[in-house]
Amino acid sequence: MTLHAAPALTHPAYEIMNPEAPGPWVVTCDHASNAVPDWIAGGDLGLPPWDMARHIAYDVGAAGLARVLARHLESPAILARFSRLVIDPNRGEDDPTLVMRLYDGSVIPANRRLGPAEVGARLDRLYRPYHGAVETLLDGRRDPAILAVHSFTPQLKGRAPRPWQVAVLHSHLDQRLARPVLERLGRESDLCVGDNEPYSGHLPGDSVDRHALRRGRLNVLVELRNDLIATPEDQEAWAARLAPLLAASLLDARRTDHG
Repeated sequence: MTLHAAPALTHPAYEIMNPEAPGPWVVTCDHASNAVPDWIAGGDLGLPPWDMARHIAYDVGAAGLARVLARHLESPAILARFSRLVIDPNRGEDDPTLVMRLYDGSVIPANRRLGPAEVGARLDRLYRPYHGAVETLLDGRRDPAILAVHSFTPQLKGRAPRPWQVAVLHSHLDQRLARPVLERLGRESDLCVGDNEPYSGHLPGDSVDRHALRRGRLNVLVELRNDLIATPEDQEAWAARLAPLLAASLLDARRTDHG
């Protein structure tokens, strides 16, 4: 396994795993990390450790799953190395939730009075380098398909439990790959599968919109409920189950795409 980190920064914005791998995918993980660079409020957003360890700070288990899926699919992966609470790489630059002040019942003290200069620094040092690296990785490959890996929490505060074990999020603008993935997952009798659940997969300006929809690239966003991928063993098991299904779905999508 080869890892490449972003150069010339005290806190690299991303890491790339297996950049030369021959597979047809690029695996992305926007919410891989709960890290806060030391140049932001001394590396502390003012939240207690238990808050930084839950889904508001990152997608629990998603980084490990993304790495194992990339290995199974013999494809590169790129993972962000900063918390979504610092700045959310899965939001457009003009999205009001780009930097969250309040999330699932927790106020983020270091973000409460954030000014344009501070947001601009986070964009320039973290958000834009990450997205630039994603695009460079994609542009360097022939007809890549994007596999965006995320996880979701079993229950938000004050909300009903979420029954889905795995979810496929997609935009109405391009369902070429999502539909075959959903069809195959639907044949798995032991799974409760979310189709654009627990939330919609279309968000203008998000990572899929930016790197896939605007460029016509095949794409699918897969989310696992985070209690199911909490350990390396769980991540290995799910990756082993999902990788053949994803590979077969990509073949289906390309057959249909090419008539």
